[in-house]
Amino acid sequence: MTETKGLKIAVIGGGSSYTPELVEGFIRYYDSLPVRELWLVDIEPGLWKLNIVGELAKRMVDRSGLPIEVHLTTDRRAAIAGADFVSTQMRVGMLEARGLDEAIPLKHGVIGQETTGPGGMMKALRTIPVLLDICRDIEELAPEAWLLNFTNPAGMVTEAIRKHSKVKSIGLCNAPIGLLKWLAGKYGTTTDRVYAEFVGLNHLHWVSRVTVDGVDRLPELVRGEDSFSAKNVSGSDWDPAFISGLNALPSYYLKYFYMTDTMLAEQKAAFEKDGNRAEVVKRVEKELFELYQDPELKEKPKQLEQRGGAYYSEAAVNLMRSLYGGTGDVQTLNVPNNGILPFLPDDACIEVNCVVTSGGPIPLQLTAVPAPCVGLIQAVKTYESLAIEAAVSGDRSIALQALAHHPLVPSVRVAQALLGEMLEANRAYLPKFFTQE
Repeated sequence: MTETKGLKIAVIGGGSSYTPELVEGFIRYYDSLPVRELWLVDIEPGLWKLNIVGELAKRMVDRSGLPIEVHLTTDRRAAIAGADFVSTQMRVGMLEARGLDEAIPLKHGVIGQETTGPGGMMKALRTIPVLLDICRDIEELAPEAWLLNFTNPAGMVTEAIRKHSKVKSIGLCNAPIGLLKWLAGKYGTTTDRVYAEFVGLNHLHWVSRVTVDGVDRLPELVRGEDSFSAKNVSGSDWDPAFISGLNALPSYYLKYFYMTDTMLAEQKAAFEKDGNRAEVVKRVEKELFELYQDPELKEKPKQLEQRGGAYYSEAAVNLMRSLYGGTGDVQTLNVPNNGILPFLPDDACIEVNCVVTSGGPIPLQLTAVPAPCVGLIQAVKTYESLAIEAAVSGDRSIALQALAHHPLVPSVRVAQALLGEMLEANRAYLPKFFTQE
């Protein structure tokens, strides 16, 4: 990484509707992250999207006047060769597979969600083998590159990469930076004046400590009318007595575990009204890509905020800047445990605050781990480890163990029914599970 040459960045899944967010970040922070080559990569079925979003990216760069070369390609190896950073934002099976991940569990009375529960497991089974194949290219063509994984389920994917490749990989999510921005807005300050300690796994974390300008704000956040439980997210509110007793701020995804009946009822009602979330996203994406085709559009449109993924580019570019410049700032990342949570294996991937150096992230020791959270973390990590093993091996018996041990799956009978139907629905993407037929 030399400033004279500039940086080469490859984005796997470059035809994503999120890409303009990322390009906006590269333009905004060019002084501290001098990108010279930006390679946007996709597969043949996504080529039409790549061409549309890629041309918008070129217009955005042209408008900025910066010397960033934008390349559009289906040749993954050409994009990876000599890269300094490889960012993954891919969706194996595209939105059609996501629709199945959401719809099939609902038929069995189980939460249908793309990263949590049975749907999340299917996404992991489809995604992990493909990403490990990408890692083999990185090992060969860009062994010093950092792989920054945004592909969900981010924690499981990152753990699989760490266990089964030599690639330097970090997983990240936009949820932590979203909470920091909410806290900064609530207290009328900036995010650098807020410290929130994250404990847990990706999409299964709690915030056990919050300080603003050094003042402990957690007690008021878990109690009172203007509390986290009343203001953090739309939809079903957290029970204030529960949050007060927990004495921590749970992530939105924990509603699937703590409020399963309510969330399941909401999902079923939403499905009846609008279809699954994948159908909603398809409609939003259709509008976005129609906008992206406008030759006069030279900036990220505001409608992209409807797609979700707020602060995605900020999280991505912040991490690249910190790795490149060795800034030593604190970011919430998915990294190997290495003793941070003593009740988990060292190679388990966890989501915690880290100091980011040019040599990589260094996890910070936790000051508070809420006792009620330990069992759920252990249970979900057991499921995750089994699901990773199943993804790599294609072993149905291990996949069944993973699904049966997920806290959201009520019985082995339901797990067996779900596994059979979901594997068959994903047959085209899971060849390892069908090799002995």
